[in-house]
Amino acid sequence: MPGKPDSESSVDIYQLLLETSKRQRMEKRAQLLQSVGVKEYFEEGSIRIDMRTCRGTECELCIKVCPTNALYWRSGEIGVVEDLCVFCGACVLNCIVDNCIQVTRKRPNGETERFGTPTDILTLVHNVSSQKRRKMIKSRFPDEEAYLKRY
Repeated sequence: MPGKPDSESSVDIYQLLLETSKRQRMEKRAQLLQSVGVKEYFEEGSIRIDMRTCRGTECELCIKVCPTNALYWRSGEIGVVEDLCVFCGACVLNCIVDNCIQVTRKRPNGETERFGTPTDILTLVHNVSSQKRRKMIKSRFPDEEAYLKRY
């Protein structure tokens, strides 16, 4: 029927614009990270700094340890360039105030991680390492019989 859009041929222009914008942002991010020589391990993430508890003028440790220089000194407070942040957690590990810096990141397998204290990061790293060790052992020794044959 003329004048009526066919439901099969209609296009959601808003969705197309969102996808294009996201793709452009990801390409720009990849170029920025490549220029500083840092590999990205997480699909997405966010970083938030609580300026009420931040002691930035006293330490600036988070700025010094950031591998991509995503953190910087801005008008009396710590600023963040989200396009440069790889959500590694180095800033949280070195912050002198617990829960001042909150990082949320999403792994390629869809698992979301949140942390704000050095203890949270160390626990997370320990858990990830344990999972990797279990997978490696399981690949070499799928069952007890395989272990007994080898040893």
